[in-house]
Amino acid sequence: MDSQTPRVRIVMLPKDTNGLGNIFGGVILSHLDLAAGEHARRIAPLRYVTKVMREVEFIAPVKVGDTVSFYTETVKIGSTSITVKVLVTSERGIGKLEAIKVTEAEVVMVAVDADGSPTPIPTRK
Repeated sequence: MDSQTPRVRIVMLPKDTNGLGNIFGGVILSHLDLAAGEHARRIAPLRYVTKVMREVEFIAPVKVGDTVSFYTETVKIGSTSITVKVLVTSERGIGKLEAIKVTEAEVVMVAVDADGSPTPIPTRK
């Protein structure tokens, strides 16, 4: 995915936890959305809004202190939208890092103009 360089990487802090000490899913979703938007902006530097996140299933918890990475790749470029696949992984451990897949999703980002109406994505040449 995107040459294995994460679009976003962040260390999770206590402020983002629930009562069990795990990071709230909404915090992960927020960063996932940010990563998809940044990916779309690299393709065409426009304003984007999120239309849909497809099939977000959390398969592992994220803990305080984990470094969470959000890897992106283009799935499809339409006339006004870009579909981005985001893979979320977490690294944890002292002495030896363990990489854990947290979730992945496809996110459809729609390019919009100043009024919030869909706007064409320029074709690449």
